[in-house]
Amino acid sequence: MESVGVDGREVLAAAGVLFQDAAGHLLVVRLPYDRKHPVAIPGGGWEPEDRSPRETALREIREELGFTPRLGPLAGVDWALLRDGDRPIVVYLYWAEPLTAEQVAAFRPDPAEVGGWTWLTAEQAGHALPPRLSRRVTACLLAPREAGPLELEDSRPVGHTLDLLPADGPVPEYAGPTAAPGLTPTVGERPDPPMDRETYYATRPRIRTKARALFTDADGRVLLVRLRPWDGPRGLVPHWTLPGGGVEADREMPRAAARREIREELGWEVEPGPLLALDWQPGTAADLEADPATGRDTALLVYVFDGGAVTERMLDSLVLPEDELVEWRLCAPDEARTLLTGPSWDRTAAALAARERPGGPVELVRGRAVGPDRPRG
Repeated sequence: MESVGVDGREVLAAAGVLFQDAAGHLLVVRLPYDRKHPVAIPGGGWEPEDRSPRETALREIREELGFTPRLGPLAGVDWALLRDGDRPIVVYLYWAEPLTAEQVAAFRPDPAEVGGWTWLTAEQAGHALPPRLSRRVTACLLAPREAGPLELEDSRPVGHTLDLLPADGPVPEYAGPTAAPGLTPTVGERPDPPMDRETYYATRPRIRTKARALFTDADGRVLLVRLRPWDGPRGLVPHWTLPGGGVEADREMPRAAARREIREELGWEVEPGPLLALDWQPGTAADLEADPATGRDTALLVYVFDGGAVTERMLDSLVLPEDELVEWRLCAPDEARTLLTGPSWDRTAAALAARERPGGPVELVRGRAVGPDRPRG
C-alpha cells in the first residue's frame, strides 16, 4: 500500500481508551518499542476487519492488556494534520467503565505491546504523555462528560468544544517517563521497533472521509442535492445526498472541507455550525453488506455539520456545479426518506435529532447510534 492516497484523501484512524480509577487517576502504559515517546494510553490503530472505532478500541485492549473492557460513551474525536513525516490521522477516544480490583489483577499485558503500566493524576499524565496526545487527553479530562463527545482539530478545541475550553489553553511541559512515577522504566537492551517509521506508515490501512452539511428551511425541510450519474455498481440511478464531499486529508480539516464544499457546490460562504454526527461506514472486510451500492473496500467516516437555516435569498443565489450536481430540492422528512439510501437517511435523521439536544455529535455506524446511550427498541 502506498503511504498516502494518490488524491490525498486517505487518512489513518485509531482509537484509544481512557480508564480512570475511583480517585480519578488515568491508566497509562509504556510502549517498549517507542524510544521517543514511550508513554501512551491503551489503544491503537484501526484494522479493516474492525467494523467501527469502538471495535478497534475493544480489540486493542484485548491484545494489549488481556481482557475485554466495557466501554462508555465516546469522549472525543481528534483530527490531526501530522507533520514532520507523519500522516494525517483521526482518533476516537472512549471512556471506559471503572475497572474492578479483580480486572486490574487479571491484566496480562503483551510484552511486545506493553512494557509496563501505572495510574497517573491528570497533571502527571499531562506531562508524561507526548504533547499532541497530552492535549487530546487533557481536554477530555477537563470538560464535563455530558458535554461530549468533544470535537478537536490538531488536539485543540473547535466547534461546541470552544464553549467549554479555551482555543489555546496552556500546554503542559513534556517530561516523558520521568513524570510517570511507578511506570516501570526501560532497563537493559530495548527492543528495536518492528519496522522503521516510513515502512510503518506505508503498511497502515487508511479510511476515506467526507464532510456534509445539514441545511433546513423555516418549515423544517432538508436541502438535498442530486449527484450527476456516473457509471458504477449503481448504474445511472439518481443519487441524492446532503451537500458536501470528500475531505482532502493531507491538507485540510473536516470543518475546512465542509466550508469549501458548501462554496463549491452551492456558491455560499457559510461557516459550519456544530458537529452533529460522526457516521462510520465499514468496508467489505468488516461487513460484506456494508456498502453494496459502491462496493467500498475501505471504511468511510462522514462528518455531518449543522449548516443552519436557508433563506429565500440564499436559495435565489444557489448555483450548482454542472459537472457534479444536476438538481437540488427542499424535502420534508418523509420525502427525504424516500430519496436517500437507508444509511444516508438514518444519518440525516440522527443529525436532525442531535440539533435538539445538548452535547457533542452522536456516534453512528451506518447511520445507527452506537454506545451506551444509543436508543433502545
